[in-house]
Amino acid sequence: MTLDTVKHAAETPDVSQPWKELGLKEDEYARIREILGRRPTGAELAMYSVMWSEHCSYKSSKVHLKQFGEKAPESDALLVGIGENAGVVDVGQGYAVTFKVESHNHPSYIEPYQGAATGVGGIVRDILAMGARPVAVMDPLRFGAADHPDTKRVLPGVVAGIGGYGNCLGLPNIGGEVVFDSCYQGNPLVNALCVGVMKHEDIHLAKASGAGNKVILYGARTGGDGIGGVSVLASETFDSTGPSRRPAVQVGDPFQEKLLIECTLEIFRENLVDGIQDLGGAGLSCATSELASAGSGGMRVELDRVHLRDATLSPEEILMSESQERMCAIVEPDKVERFLEICEKWDVIATVIGEVTEGSQLEIFWHGEQIVDVPPRTVAHEGPVYHRPYERPSWQDALQADDANKLPRPATSDELKQQVLKLVASPNQASKSWITDQYDRFVQGNTILAQPEDSGMVRIDEESNLGVAVATDGNGRYAKLDPYAGAQLALAESYRNVAASGAKPLAISNCLNFGSPEDPAVMWQFAEATRGLADGCLELGTPVTGGNVSLYNQTGETAIHPTPVVAVLGVIDDVTRRTPMAFSEEGQLLYLLGETREEFGGSAWSQVVHDHLGGLPPQVDLEREKLLAEILIAGSRDGMIDAAHDLSDGGLIQAVTESCLRGGRGARLVVPDGLDAFTFLFSESAGRAVVAVPRSEELRFTDMCGARGLPAVRIGVIDGDAVEVQGEFSIALSELREAHEATIPGLLA
Repeated sequence: MTLDTVKHAAETPDVSQPWKELGLKEDEYARIREILGRRPTGAELAMYSVMWSEHCSYKSSKVHLKQFGEKAPESDALLVGIGENAGVVDVGQGYAVTFKVESHNHPSYIEPYQGAATGVGGIVRDILAMGARPVAVMDPLRFGAADHPDTKRVLPGVVAGIGGYGNCLGLPNIGGEVVFDSCYQGNPLVNALCVGVMKHEDIHLAKASGAGNKVILYGARTGGDGIGGVSVLASETFDSTGPSRRPAVQVGDPFQEKLLIECTLEIFRENLVDGIQDLGGAGLSCATSELASAGSGGMRVELDRVHLRDATLSPEEILMSESQERMCAIVEPDKVERFLEICEKWDVIATVIGEVTEGSQLEIFWHGEQIVDVPPRTVAHEGPVYHRPYERPSWQDALQADDANKLPRPATSDELKQQVLKLVASPNQASKSWITDQYDRFVQGNTILAQPEDSGMVRIDEESNLGVAVATDGNGRYAKLDPYAGAQLALAESYRNVAASGAKPLAISNCLNFGSPEDPAVMWQFAEATRGLADGCLELGTPVTGGNVSLYNQTGETAIHPTPVVAVLGVIDDVTRRTPMAFSEEGQLLYLLGETREEFGGSAWSQVVHDHLGGLPPQVDLEREKLLAEILIAGSRDGMIDAAHDLSDGGLIQAVTESCLRGGRGARLVVPDGLDAFTFLFSESAGRAVVAVPRSEELRFTDMCGARGLPAVRIGVIDGDAVEVQGEFSIALSELREAHEATIPGLLA
């Protein structure tokens, strides 16, 4: 077979090419020909196809994502924003923290273990590429109905993949979520987050500058796994008759990644790199084009120098391979020898595959023959931009009119009690310890808080006890009812969770999971959610540092609920002052902060008791969220609060149950004036938390709330071995614990 060189492509303009099979549209293929002034070579076609895919180019979402920059709040903490591998924030004392959340949804459905494992590996390398040591991971997960047979196939494999990879890397898994809903039946969401720590001067960026500097590929050998990978899988919907795509799922090796991490950190310490990029989605196509595009010149690459696991791979396959555990570095010539020495020390394969040039083109050669000659920005940063049509779906009004407040409520105290037990035992509200116990949450010895706490927290300086807290949240049911409000509720809950632990929220990352952008109704959901998130971040003062868009999350015509997952990162000056969620001290007073209204649209109660989704989600008041956060942070810092738990899914009774079981202490509750027992227990009004206040601090705490104008009502006391609602019912902790902890093992063990 004749090698398709640049010269050959120029001489054979009419050769038929498989652009459609590679996921390109006819007009996109025409534009590539226009850019090059000829037809592309096979290697060029491969590069454009993966880099212009939805997953890599954000071609359907760019026009909406730009709001995160246009509406960005002023922030003294933001050091690196959108556009790099991950955002970076200043947390004080010379430290910077980088964090990001991404998706690995489709690969995890096809091959649950490897899909989830390589999702962890990929996000860890993004953090590493910024110059940071990864210190913790988190995983927000969504699966189909808990009792569906396919959930039993997907969930255990995903959990094993996350645990297997993260545990082998020695990274604590400190948080996340597990949500079950039939809308995710054929399309689970596997989002992965990583946090890394560095000093300000250690920040590295992905750029190739300095003519004559060498391009070094190092890490694992390149194989046939992951060819096209997420760049193809994430750019189309699933259907039941489609072909198996197992070869498109990458295969991970956490031990190789651990060597790569330590090798890279030593290279950073010796200041040996000018630019660096991990190889994730789109593999070498992405790394070479993005480094060259962000740099000051061109790049020449000798592709046949790449170390292979499979000698039969074609140049196109090498460029598209998404084999894991690989990095690409730009190194000055006089530092190459030392760079290679460090790689050899760590048993990491490293090869000089090219150099930065004074030109403007990305040129790739195969055994001396030129197979790629492209302007790198057209590959990496100037792909298609779609203004997809969008419109409010015709069913939205009827959905919102189907008010959850009209649903039958419990008529007796015994019925109220039974609904409480049903709620805390439901898959979404039940204990997830069967899952989280498979993750090492305390490796490295710096984990301060981990699941099931409101946020994960790690110490980053052992002398000063400086730490960071991270929470992830996203309620697809709320977003289905109102995407704008749903995105803001996700932001507000993550913000509230971070504050509840005593940390000050600083910045966010997001993973926007939606159905097909070719559906105007889905595109409307995306546009509204993005607008809501941008507006919310501006009001809360938390800039978006980066994130991920995952589209085509649907099976056939059935899209998932719009699911914007929001990760908020906060800083705490002294982790010894953190606030746990456990009610552990008898006699402490319980206070409900915030206003409780009759808000049940999208609620856990409406789902569990009535299998209902309709009405409007809870109201959003971001000014109130800021005030609540300030009170929670001050109360933690000044010793006025011993425990705190935000109120969200399941309302007050879910929060009290979790805090009582966590601390092994019961609670006696009194329904406040103006509320009925049902609304008091099950309402999901936002901007609320329940806190445990030592009696000695009650006056100081209530004075603070009163002075700041935050509603705070005493609702009970930590006492006994039951959760009692005065005048209604009492449930022993042993009965609650059995209901709460038996569900997931019963479904999945």
